[in-house]
Amino acid sequence: MADLYHVLNRGVDKKKIFIDDQDHFRFVHDLYEFNDVESADYIRNSRKLFIKANFPSFDDGKLEERQSLVHVHAFCLMPNHYHLLLSPVVEGGIPKFMKKLNMGYSRYFNERYERKGTLFEGRYKSVPVAAQAHFIHLPYYIHLNPLDMFDYGWRDHAVHNHADAMHYLEQYRWSSHLDYLGKKNFPSVTQRDFLLEFFGGHEGYARALDRWVRDISVGDIQDVLLEI
Repeated sequence: MADLYHVLNRGVDKKKIFIDDQDHFRFVHDLYEFNDVESADYIRNSRKLFIKANFPSFDDGKLEERQSLVHVHAFCLMPNHYHLLLSPVVEGGIPKFMKKLNMGYSRYFNERYERKGTLFEGRYKSVPVAAQAHFIHLPYYIHLNPLDMFDYGWRDHAVHNHADAMHYLEQYRWSSHLDYLGKKNFPSVTQRDFLLEFFGGHEGYARALDRWVRDISVGDIQDVLLEI
């Protein structure tokens, strides 16, 4: 199993860090943009940044020249926090990536909203995924977080309408869930082969997620979770 880490950061005083679609797109773009061994200043100065409606990318035709810091296996953006499932590609890859990601997005957010000061509640939190029993749950837990805004009962396998809950997740763009279902959303951001092989492809992932909502309580895996 790869060296996996569950990473979370949230807004100071639990304030929102994503106000509208532009903010979400910018953060997803930054997940891709700053995943590079080059310095953040070099990246900003040498590349033309832009965001497409379907996925973040560049128009310079040099994607093959990138050297990633981490593999982003899964992610989910919530109004006042985010979850990532990462593994390092180079030594010190995760702290280097997280420093660029948090600083870069904070700079964008403060400039856009004409604010000053800290955006995030301190340094990001990170927990190593040390056991397979935890590993098999985390991608689902991360992708199910948006249900907090629809039916909080999912945390205790008490969803009121299972079909509606699954439909809600398929309408929520700001995670890697759709790409794991095989529906192109932000395919450039994540490295999914490792998890898809383990879970039996797109269909295997979908079936297991469905079972998770029916049968698993968040309390069952509390020791590996980073809660807000």
